[in-house]
Amino acid sequence: MMSSADQEASLNSLESTYRKLSNAYVSMEGKGANTTLVKKRRDAIKVAIDTLRSDWYGNDFSYERDVIATSQLTMEGILPSIHKQQTKAKEGSPQLSLNERRLTALNLAIESLKNRLG
Repeated sequence: MMSSADQEASLNSLESTYRKLSNAYVSMEGKGANTTLVKKRRDAIKVAIDTLRSDWYGNDFSYERDVIATSQLTMEGILPSIHKQQTKAKEGSPQLSLNERRLTALNLAIESLKNRLG
């Protein structure tokens, strides 16, 4: 069982990621750029936030199996880039801490979604 502080840190990390992706989506859309990947990741992070809130606080979670599966795969696809960023980050740097929290949060969400898919 995770501490409530760790749960909050994970949710805050995912919410920050969601805001960044939402802002990137709006910016890219305004420039006429291809938004497919950013939208897919943003939507997956929303599902991640909702699955963890459901697990930890009993919030509703009503997504179709295909959305759950797509979100899980999308988040698994984000992991390598975070690992790559971690290898470049200096020990004790804010970037390293940020990526460690993001990695923890994504792994928790992926695990939660896998459990929902049975």
